[in-house]
Amino acid sequence: MKDLRMPLFAIFIFCIAVCSSAQNPSSKPTFEVGKKTFLLNGQPFVIKAAEIHYPRIPDAYWEQRIEMCKSLGMNTLCLYVFWNLHEERPDEFDFSGNKDIARFCRLAQKHGMYVIVRPGPYVCAEWEMGGLPWWLLKKKDIQLRTLDTYYMERVRKFMKEVGKQLAALQITRGGNIIMVQVENEYGSYGTNKPYVTAIRDIVRESGFTEVPLFQCDWSSNFLNNALDDLLWTVNFGTGANIEDQFKKLKELRPDIPLMCSEFWSGWFDHWGRKHETRDGATMVAGLKDMLDQNISFSLYMAHGGTTFGHWGGANNPAYSAMCSSYDYDAPISEAGWTTEKFWSLRELLSHYLAPDEKLSDVPPAYPVIEIPEIKFEKAAPLFDNLPASKKSVDIQPMELFDQGWGSILYRTTLPKVKAETILTITELHDWAQVFVDGKLIGRLDRRHGENKVVLPALKTAGARLDILVEAMGRVNFDKSIHDRKGITEKVELLSGGNAVSLKNWTVFNLPDDYKFVQDKKYTAKGKQTMPAYYRATFNLRETGDVFLDMQTWGKGLVWVNGHAMGRFWEIGPQQTLYMPGCWLKKGENEIIVLDLKRPQQAVIKGLKKPILDMLREKAPETHRKEGQKLNLQNETSAVQGSFALQNGWQEVKFGKETKGRYFCIEGLSAHDGSNVAAIAELLVLGINGQPLPHEGWKILYADSEETRSGNHTADKIYDLQESTFWSTVDNTSYPHQIVIDLGKESIVSGFRYLPRAEKECPGMIKDYKAYMKTEAFSY
Repeated sequence: MKDLRMPLFAIFIFCIAVCSSAQNPSSKPTFEVGKKTFLLNGQPFVIKAAEIHYPRIPDAYWEQRIEMCKSLGMNTLCLYVFWNLHEERPDEFDFSGNKDIARFCRLAQKHGMYVIVRPGPYVCAEWEMGGLPWWLLKKKDIQLRTLDTYYMERVRKFMKEVGKQLAALQITRGGNIIMVQVENEYGSYGTNKPYVTAIRDIVRESGFTEVPLFQCDWSSNFLNNALDDLLWTVNFGTGANIEDQFKKLKELRPDIPLMCSEFWSGWFDHWGRKHETRDGATMVAGLKDMLDQNISFSLYMAHGGTTFGHWGGANNPAYSAMCSSYDYDAPISEAGWTTEKFWSLRELLSHYLAPDEKLSDVPPAYPVIEIPEIKFEKAAPLFDNLPASKKSVDIQPMELFDQGWGSILYRTTLPKVKAETILTITELHDWAQVFVDGKLIGRLDRRHGENKVVLPALKTAGARLDILVEAMGRVNFDKSIHDRKGITEKVELLSGGNAVSLKNWTVFNLPDDYKFVQDKKYTAKGKQTMPAYYRATFNLRETGDVFLDMQTWGKGLVWVNGHAMGRFWEIGPQQTLYMPGCWLKKGENEIIVLDLKRPQQAVIKGLKKPILDMLREKAPETHRKEGQKLNLQNETSAVQGSFALQNGWQEVKFGKETKGRYFCIEGLSAHDGSNVAAIAELLVLGINGQPLPHEGWKILYADSEETRSGNHTADKIYDLQESTFWSTVDNTSYPHQIVIDLGKESIVSGFRYLPRAEKECPGMIKDYKAYMKTEAFSY
């Protein structure tokens, strides 16, 4: 009898294979957008992502930071790709060392973490120019983040290089990249679907064709540029009304998985403003609310890190540059330490693990050391160490002298000045010192709109005028990203009503790279009274993380063993610089400081803890002079009414278009019956109801501003950040007013009001009046 066992067994195996293939037609890993859920290898998956940024962490510490995120209970890392970091000059691409983003992704995969890539080309991130390269601004008429031919040509080249690095790491190819973002919060910049469509196509052309593509925006503007074939996600901060944030999205796409692509755990710090914090319990409550509804999230930031060197960005208006520390009040501190937020979040996420999953151990922190006082006995005066000069009849921004970062010195000779004369600089970007024959005449700060100094009488012609301008961070948000540095327009002398433009400039480029700063003539001179470089060495028996105490210094930058540590500024709130131990050496170490002012003492010591909350800015915190009170008795309002109690924008029309420059909104009562008024954002509408540009806006008056418990000054109403807000103090009663100078006369048709994003809209104004005038209000 013929043995039939082997053929029957083979048929049995074949049937199993066919059934298995029917259930899972592809054996390769997959990540897909399913019905109301993401699907990882066909199974429901909730993304719990930790946002961290590879250039804000020394590459030697990447793995420890990834392990920290894993131990929180996260399953994914979310990260930007910083174009200007990888292409500092056209066609010179660098993905090595601390820029090796592919190695970062592979380390994440090693620890079982998936990755969401956000390649821009614009990223914001409180990063220099929002990640766009400075050299784009060498083209005078360029229109960034549009279909500008040159801009798109450069975007395509960059994205192709990103694809070379990362496309092979898509999950379908054995990697761990599960989603890729198209542009970034474009609704806050403009409405231009053809542009967003073109960026989507470039991302696909670059090789990202096997994982979902998505676009993120705020709930108030995500429809402005929403593309039908992309996943839509929304961004918002701790305390926001979760249900309201997703309401419109659920109505339009009821079957898609929901995701908060940026849930802001804290906030970033500005020079000259109070240190920012956000409540940890509120953060955890918001995440629990989302997890209970199977809503995916990315925590921005899980670990902020440090913005080393010159990479810090700025906001505008009003211009305000970011601190070097990007601690962000995140669950994992700047130095990679656990915080109270960390342990609260870890406890929460421990209840949302897969059945066979458990939290990984928290990796140990790196050792911390102290460094005894380092004395700087050698200095190189900046004016004695100038590089080769360039000539220009007209003054121009530093980009047109082929310089991206650092400082620039403009020099010319002055005519005879018979009496005191006003020297005016337009536009000044960003912080300048004016010298005549080597004597300091004055300092000008873009943050305060300063652009004039008084020159003394000069009996003879030929005095040397030096204007030393430091470029701080380029604006990283809104149209102001077209932020050329140095002096962008002209320098004028104004005397007796006559204005004379100064010409024939000698220009010195003073970049801030280590190769330039080390090549100086350091001498054993005493204390300097002018801008200077300082150099010292110090010896270590053991290395470890440390915080460089800069409290006795003025304003400038620091380099240690060739690494650019970041900016310091005596005004605070940051008074220390994080120094990773992996960049220190046993034995001799070198430290160089550029102080553009002068130090009180040329000494630095290393501390075990940072100082991030010591503000020494003397400028007023509020927009109201002592005893000042707005007088509206004889004014006629353009409109009056009541706001409905609800989250989201509300629009008010005047009934007729009105010409004016000065806008006032007056809150007459609150919905909750309290004394507090709050506004998250305010738009003034021009012709056809379009929002007026607000680059030139200034707050002239606010009757009350809360600065004790946070940074709730009136300028927050036009900073384009929906999670920041103006708030009055709780012991000042209604009515409450804000007066805005729009910068020039405009046709105004109405305004839009955005209350706070939290449930019940704390501080929401009920009854209001609005006024519009061509002449200033009286006080």
